[in-house]
Amino acid sequence: MLRLPRRRLLTGTAAACCTAALAAIPGLATVRAFAAGVEAFVKGPPVPDQPLVRVSPHVWIIQSPDGFPTPQNQGMMANITFVVGRDGVIVVDSGASLQIGEMAIRMLQTLTPKPVVGIVNTHYHGDHWLGNHAFAEAFGADLPRYALPGTREAILGVQGSFWQSSMVKWTAQASAGTRIVAPNRDAAHGDELPLGDVRLRLHHYGTAHTPSDLAVAVVEDGVMCVGDIMMDRRIANMDDGSYLGTFETMDRLRADSDTRIWLPAHGVPGPGVPDWQRALFEGIYQPCAAAVKAGRSIEQAKTAVLADPRVASRAAETKGWDSNIGKYISLAYLEAEQADF
Repeated sequence: MLRLPRRRLLTGTAAACCTAALAAIPGLATVRAFAAGVEAFVKGPPVPDQPLVRVSPHVWIIQSPDGFPTPQNQGMMANITFVVGRDGVIVVDSGASLQIGEMAIRMLQTLTPKPVVGIVNTHYHGDHWLGNHAFAEAFGADLPRYALPGTREAILGVQGSFWQSSMVKWTAQASAGTRIVAPNRDAAHGDELPLGDVRLRLHHYGTAHTPSDLAVAVVEDGVMCVGDIMMDRRIANMDDGSYLGTFETMDRLRADSDTRIWLPAHGVPGPGVPDWQRALFEGIYQPCAAAVKAGRSIEQAKTAVLADPRVASRAAETKGWDSNIGKYISLAYLEAEQADF
């Protein structure tokens, strides 16, 4: 007679009892539906398809309609860029979640059968890299993901965990299931990524929006993907950045490239993006610098900034204005104090 070990016997008996008990529960279909709902909750719902927009011969974007994450937009807040060359596709910024990345892949497959052969993450804010998860699942865990070392280190550290958990909270669980998939290739200023008939050239000039921003030139098309160094009708998050560094980066990007179309991660690409961004930032920073020089308070600086026509003229058209302008004036005043020290 075959004798089962006591532990296995108890386990088998318990399983059989559970099966019998479940079979006897009225409305078992309801229980199963609930379990399926719990499983679906662990991974947020799919993101509706967003159209592809052509920017230049090799560049397409999925343009985000919003500037900030909400339950309604499921975190769709940043543009996703595809550079389609003879030898494959490189993605510049992969979106804010697994679900957004999956949507981006669906849309890319309506455009070309070519595989994604690389990703560039312009900096460490999560709306630019959390979608890496989807691309790594679709194209392999070793898919090259390029970023500056500072970006990679931040994503593997506190910034990565902060953005992963915050996006789940801000979207009311819509991005649940997204894993941290960090960059795996260190990039540097001047690096080029070839795609056969088109090249991507990487630019970094120090702290602008963050200490480790990459701008990505699509050389043959005259397109510059600027991440969050510049925005269109949205104030860039300057908590980790520098107004003076942003001005320098803008100047050097103009001097070091033949750019005709500036492609921000937030807003509409076009030739006028740097002019819009610079005028707004100068309208914020210069009155603060003048106030510091004159020994005036931050409250007096704020009054001067809000009265500046470069700032006042943009209030109505800039997303997130009321909730952010005060903080950005404070950051400009602090930077002006440091510069004057």
